Amino acid sequence: MTTAAQPTQAPAGTSMPVLFAAHGAPILLDDEPWMGELAAWGSALPKPQSILMVSAHWEERPTSIGATTAIPLVYDFYGFPERYYQIQYPSPGAPNLAARVRELLKSRDLPVTDNPKRGLDHGAYIPLMAMYPKADIPVLQISLPGLNAKELFELGQALAPLRKEGVLIFGSGFLTHNMRYAFQRGVPSWAREFDNWAETALTNFDTDSLIDFQRRAPAAKTALPTWEHYAPLLVSAGAVADERPKTTFPITGFWMDGAFTKRSVQWG
Repeated sequence: MTTAAQPTQAPAGTSMPVLFAAHGAPILLDDEPWMGELAAWGSALPKPQSILMVSAHWEERPTSIGATTAIPLVYDFYGFPERYYQIQYPSPGAPNLAARVRELLKSRDLPVTDNPKRGLDHGAYIPLMAMYPKADIPVLQISLPGLNAKELFELGQALAPLRKEGVLIFGSGFLTHNMRYAFQRGVPSWAREFDNWAETALTNFDTDSLIDFQRRAPAAKTALPTWEHYAPLLVSAGAVADERPKTTFPITGFWMDGAFTKRSVQWG
């Protein structure tokens, strides 16, 4: 497995970047080129004091704060070889970050609860295994509080102060996710159209379009017949809305013979 070089700690008081990564299924761990891209991305980032994960694979209302102690991972996938159910990512818990998240959400009158038995799911630990393979950074996962685009964006806005506290806000999903087209050869035209639209909207930081993507993006219903994989992008975008930093795309291209865009985003 390709591993990342040791990143450098961010200077105190500086704003951490905000990420959205395409995370892949567990078989991503055997995809050397993609794992290498994630590893290189991780090594280029300042080392966070802690990581706040928002994954497509945990939707629970209201926003729920996951485990703050080391508990087993969630193997939320089916029909894979047994070795994928033996994966470990023993990152430290982040109780102080959990307390801060709770404080920030309550200050905005956003409901929040705790789910201390909920471990990291594969949307969290798969990219982290490539980007931070030492598992030495405290990680906290919170849930998506449903699929209301404006609420997700507002959640990100509430979390924005964490950037100056050494926290890496990390959304994990996919910009296109339609399993009906998986492993069909060639990149479908709808996937290219949606990916091109996303590139433009993200580069311009057109938050109105990003929030209203179901009406404004081409082929949105085909690219995202259900859109939980897009949802973490809105949380990440909300976290940078006050600063509108430069948008870059550390990873691009397509996966599963073309139906899934690997486009990943970094702000700051």
